[in-house]
Amino acid sequence: MGLLSFLRDERVALVGIGLAAGALISGMMTLVSIVIEDNKIEHPAPKTQYITQETEDSLQLDTLDKLINHPSFSIREVAIKILCDRAVNDPDALHELLYGITREDYDYRLQCLKALALLVFQTNADTSMRLHEPKTYSAMVRSLEVGLKDVESPKLDDPFWDEYYLRDMAERTNLLLLYQLIQKNGAEMLLRAKFVERWLARQNWGDTEHEIQKNFEAYKNNRRRNPIRDIIDCIFSAAGGVAALKRTGLLPTEERPPYRGEVWGITFSTVPRAAASGGPRDSELSDEELRRLRREAFVFNDGTRPVSGLDIVQRGPDG
Repeated sequence: MGLLSFLRDERVALVGIGLAAGALISGMMTLVSIVIEDNKIEHPAPKTQYITQETEDSLQLDTLDKLINHPSFSIREVAIKILCDRAVNDPDALHELLYGITREDYDYRLQCLKALALLVFQTNADTSMRLHEPKTYSAMVRSLEVGLKDVESPKLDDPFWDEYYLRDMAERTNLLLLYQLIQKNGAEMLLRAKFVERWLARQNWGDTEHEIQKNFEAYKNNRRRNPIRDIIDCIFSAAGGVAALKRTGLLPTEERPPYRGEVWGITFSTVPRAAASGGPRDSELSDEELRRLRREAFVFNDGTRPVSGLDIVQRGPDG
């Protein structure tokens, strides 16, 4: 009777029901976990893959053409870079592009300019050094010269108007490429290609010499930032740049007047005494007159101290 009484106790019954429920739930969770593990599909982590040089060289042109037209942007970008690297290392391709930018056919010239710009901006820094050759600058200046016939040049007489972005696309592309080349290599080769004479001086700076120089000075000193303004800055800092601007009339050629100053009532001048007075030069004087001139000296003393050798400035042997 004691065991039956114990089993009939409500507390014992509740404990038994709780244990049974816990065992049932645990069994169900274990079963569910087993089912999940059996039906789980594992996706392996993507491995980083690199395109080797051998793989790039094995790609044919028709394959690259398909990759360039691929809907994936990353694939298109890689294909374009591979194609540009091949073109940069192919002298015939560069020669064809440089020849194309000098043609009269506007559409073909623009396509070649865009292709050349793609090579410069899609490849590494060595591209600028490969293109830094006299034939490159000659072809690009010739392209600009041919482009003068396409549209009428705007008059550059307004210092507050930046006309660059209204210029022709071929002209803008060419100027941007030139600036990319000379900002790293200097403008010496650009000057040898007669950029100032063949294009810059032929812009519509004005009608008279004074107006041309005034408008060019205002354009140079303006705060606008465009490739033309940047190219002008490079020309000014290059050897022979200022001389080229003077030869073409963009800068005034007159020399500064000789310096004249006065110290303690004595007038000094950079003009030689004989030349200023209309007298004979040193080469026309006798030996005695030359010795007399070379003995001339100035004494600088205001009377507040004794005269010493430091106060005497004597004419040197070279005059």
